[in-house]
Amino acid sequence: MGSERVSQPSDALRQARRGLSFEHRVLARALLITLPSFVLAAVLLWQTDLAALTRWTILIVVVVLAIVASISLRNLVLRPLQTLSNMLSAIREEDYSVKARGGGHHDALGELVLETNALAQALRERQDRDIEASALMKQVMTEIDVAIFIFDLSGHLRMVNRAGEQLLAQPSEAMVGQSAGELGLQEYLKSADLSDVQANFGGREGRWQIHTRAFRERGVPHTLLFVSDVSRALRTEEREAWQRITRVLGHELNNSLAPIKSIAGTLRSVTERQELPADWKSDVMRGLDVIIARSDSLARFMQGYTRLARLPSPTKKNIDVRELVTHAAAADGRLPVEMIAGPDAQLQADREQLEQLLINLVKNAIDASLATRGKVELGWEVADQKVKMYVRDEGEGITNSANLFVPFFTTKPQGSGIGLALSRQIAEAHGGTLTLENRSDRLGCVATLVLHAQ
Repeated sequence: MGSERVSQPSDALRQARRGLSFEHRVLARALLITLPSFVLAAVLLWQTDLAALTRWTILIVVVVLAIVASISLRNLVLRPLQTLSNMLSAIREEDYSVKARGGGHHDALGELVLETNALAQALRERQDRDIEASALMKQVMTEIDVAIFIFDLSGHLRMVNRAGEQLLAQPSEAMVGQSAGELGLQEYLKSADLSDVQANFGGREGRWQIHTRAFRERGVPHTLLFVSDVSRALRTEEREAWQRITRVLGHELNNSLAPIKSIAGTLRSVTERQELPADWKSDVMRGLDVIIARSDSLARFMQGYTRLARLPSPTKKNIDVRELVTHAAAADGRLPVEMIAGPDAQLQADREQLEQLLINLVKNAIDASLATRGKVELGWEVADQKVKMYVRDEGEGITNSANLFVPFFTTKPQGSGIGLALSRQIAEAHGGTLTLENRSDRLGCVATLVLHAQ
């Protein structure tokens, strides 16, 4: 029972303290500090011979001074805290213009003020950077020639740039808030990236590249949808390709027709003479030989162009790599080809086209090695589900790598400039790659064909 009586006042005191505000607790502590002085003053006053009125007057003055001192102490403690509270409230509202005074390194409160001001300054600088970055992003989105749509988690449009407005032929004010389905973009928002798709947007039929990317803003998932028109770029590339072909065809035709026309005119002038010279037959024969040679060259050129332009789609069958390489190594008998065998492997490919590709590479390697009396190697490797076939020569190497695979470009006097271009076309039709580069171990070059193994 005794312990219960002792604990009850303690619990009541604790409950009363919890109900007091911090300001009242500071004031109560200050008054409590002055209480001993007040009691001592009262005892001393009552032990003196002063009149009662004088005693009470002095006592009241002491009490008032104690209360004033307590309130001053309370304000001294609370005002800096109120200032910092207001400053933190402004920071929470993203207003970083408020600054606290009284900062310094001479005491703990001054250091707290300094650190709070530094925090506000750092947040303000970050806010400025974010604003500048956001303005830059909006400017880029506005000027970029790619339609950009930003959708929220529910699939509703939140932002669109000027190219997006032009793509759907609607202002942003009318589109923002609509769902992807209402805008006709739902199937692209959920699908994988599309590199070349035929579609109609806003009444514009064309070929498009469509990409989606996910990002988070303030922890909320969003989706970026990019739609770019590739029709214009494809038309530009197509026009440039036709221009290149036209230049090459014109050059080759002029090279053949100009001498034919000149020699034909000379022969005509010879035959129109009333008295033919004694060697007129030999002149005519030489002229006809030139015409035949140029005609044959023109025919070979057109035949090579036809092969390049009309390469059929590969008819894929199961073929053995060893058999394929062995046949290609023996196709040109001008120089022995050393075969470097790799592990057994199978390919799903068009046998005739791959043989033609390898024969072209071997022929070029032999042409290069004959000039330097070097050797030619043909082999293959298998790694990571891929077959890498290579042809190495010991010729003089590549001097103009930029034009290697350009159709009709050749450095050989009797070359057509078709072989490498046709070979790369065959490799790409099989989903592979063909490269030609100088060797790193010695003089010469290596052609590498990489295909997916079965």
